Amino acid sequence: MMKEFENVIIGKSSIPALSITIILMVAMTVVFCIYWLLKNKQKTNISYLIAGALGFMVSARVLELGVHYFCIIMDNPVSRFISGSTAAYVLYGVTMAGVFEECGRHIVLKYVMKKNRTRENAVLYGIGHGGIEILGVILPSIITCLVVAVMFTNGPLDVALASLNITEETAAAALPTVKAAAAFDYGMMAMNVIERLLAMLLHISLTVIVFYGVVSEEKRYLPLAIVLHMLMDTFAALYQRGVVPLWSVEVWSAFWTVVSVVIAVRLYRKMAER
Repeated sequence: MMKEFENVIIGKSSIPALSITIILMVAMTVVFCIYWLLKNKQKTNISYLIAGALGFMVSARVLELGVHYFCIIMDNPVSRFISGSTAAYVLYGVTMAGVFEECGRHIVLKYVMKKNRTRENAVLYGIGHGGIEILGVILPSIITCLVVAVMFTNGPLDVALASLNITEETAAAALPTVKAAAAFDYGMMAMNVIERLLAMLLHISLTVIVFYGVVSEEKRYLPLAIVLHMLMDTFAALYQRGVVPLWSVEVWSAFWTVVSVVIAVRLYRKMAER
């Protein structure tokens, strides 16, 4: 297994592409936050930004991952069935993402954030949700790839492996990250940044949809948000199984993001009339 690392060649564009990706993702999060807070000083409360971040971490990174541990990671009849069937894997994945994240939004917005229920705060909640996903989930993996790329470029292989604590026991787990760092180029940079921009717009839109359901007391909007979230994630799950190419994931995601944004904008304007 260790010999496979000898064939890994870090591309010339890997380090600059990874560095720019990190900068753009941080900038994206900061710009969304600052712009919306400055534009709506009198109608927003930073508590909604924090609630969005915490809501995502609890619903997606604690509760949802807890279910994944049993249904995907552990070796049992359920995990073997899901892992052995593309249809089951995709259906399970998109359902869990849709249900946990959208129900999490609904619970926080309905039962926790009872004050300052303005439409502007709904958008701020969505920024917090999408922003913490970038900073807490996506960015660490990209930073790891950057560290790997730098280590493999600036020294002998054995030194790089030792510095990264890669041994015979950990080689199998580390190899995909090393290969990802080597393959990262400006095309991947564009894909990652566009994907995160679409995800941020989706999180804001779905929050507005769920929020409208809360303030209007119309029950249909939570299921609508769940379905839109599931549809958005469908091609990403198919890509993980090797069924569709990466470019199709971006096209599919862009389509459902536009659909979600259109619905959210209509509901956002409708709230101004209430």
